[in-house]
Amino acid sequence: MNNNGSNNQLMQIAQTALTPLGFEVLEVQVQNLGGQPIVLVRIDRLDEQPVTVEDLTKASRAAETEFDRVDPIAGEYRLEFESPGSKRPLTRARHFERMLGLKARVRGEGQAFTAPIAAVDGEMISFDVAGERVTLRAGEFQANLAEFPDRHR
Repeated sequence: MNNNGSNNQLMQIAQTALTPLGFEVLEVQVQNLGGQPIVLVRIDRLDEQPVTVEDLTKASRAAETEFDRVDPIAGEYRLEFESPGSKRPLTRARHFERMLGLKARVRGEGQAFTAPIAAVDGEMISFDVAGERVTLRAGEFQANLAEFPDRHR
């Protein structure tokens, strides 16, 4: 048991518990706002259907068991689950394909911009940045959805 599990370790614990149930772990964050730490796990469904309250309950039960078994964080902490929401993390090429045409907030590889997702070609993601095409490799930069789609994608 270490003092505050690294995000990679927390991500692996969550994936071990949730991937077999049909969930994709998009992000794990530890929030420590002066009180008890909160481990926030943001999930999506692998079948790309909307995440339901039942899904969050099912994910929570499965992950709590795995987190208790591994015990990655010393002391008391709270485990919380969320659907992707409006600031959905985009990490894989498929995430960008689903949100084609919508704006993404991009950071990394010397880049920082908010622009529409213009194209996806394999692992290469192109953005329309002020009329110029910027292409980056999925997984080598951070991106979050910057506008909410009008329907589930």
